[in-house]
Amino acid sequence: MGVTERDDMSEVAPSGSGAPRDAESAPLLEVDNLSVEFTRDDFTLLALDRVSLKVDEGEFVCVVGASGCGKTTLLKTIDGLLKPTEGSVRVRGRAANLAEGDMAMVFQHDALLPWRTVLANVRLGLDLRARRSKKSDKRAHDALEAVKLRHFDNHYPHELSGGMRQRVNLARAIVVDPEVLLMDEPFASLDAQTREVMQTELLDIWNRARKTVVFITHQLDEAVLLADRVIVMGSHPGRIRAEIPIDIPRPRDLRMKRDPKFVKYVDLIWGLIEEEVRRSVLDDITNFDHESDDPAGDD
Repeated sequence: MGVTERDDMSEVAPSGSGAPRDAESAPLLEVDNLSVEFTRDDFTLLALDRVSLKVDEGEFVCVVGASGCGKTTLLKTIDGLLKPTEGSVRVRGRAANLAEGDMAMVFQHDALLPWRTVLANVRLGLDLRARRSKKSDKRAHDALEAVKLRHFDNHYPHELSGGMRQRVNLARAIVVDPEVLLMDEPFASLDAQTREVMQTELLDIWNRARKTVVFITHQLDEAVLLADRVIVMGSHPGRIRAEIPIDIPRPRDLRMKRDPKFVKYVDLIWGLIEEEVRRSVLDDITNFDHESDDPAGDD
């Protein structure tokens, strides 16, 4: 069981995938010296500081860290929703291009359109990318089949449970067949039992399709269960502190969480982020107390 700590990313072969990186082959996704600054009035916040990351084709990478460390900023910049201050994102050695279907994002909240049926929501990405064809409905049906919602195509979002809505959210992303699937805490809003079911469903989908995935989570056991490699971020500014190859055989299921080796991985990651997590929680409490003492903030 190993951990590589570093200021700048060094290459470590992903263990869980069973396919060590060939040093001479280009990674599918490459994030190179990515920095992101946010400026408001006279204040500038360095959210990401020279973050570099390589992800191989078919690799499942999870990113963890304390709140405010820049995990979501990293994902949104990879997706093209945020423009980096410096650095680049490349897919198969070329500049990432959303129009070419390089990326698809699964957000924490499903944001399904209430006036569209489940099938129409899944088909949305094809419609927006002007890729609608006679095969679009079949592709949408196939995506719904993959998330086990094939018989709910004519339902509307309000008729679905939270877990079912997130399945639709996932189907909407995979139907466009992206090079990289980006997932920003997609199960965070679900109850604990539904979340564990969704973890196993995602593993099943990934085992069949072997999509390249970058997955953000606060749940350390979720990261260890899903990932070939866990990236640990530090904050203020956001940097990659360490990477941990997860040497647990696939396929995996929830029983793995009781394995002593699994527990050791969770403990190892917690040891790397515990101090920052505690500081982040205390900062939140302090800020809340200050806002409560401010008469102008009562509204």
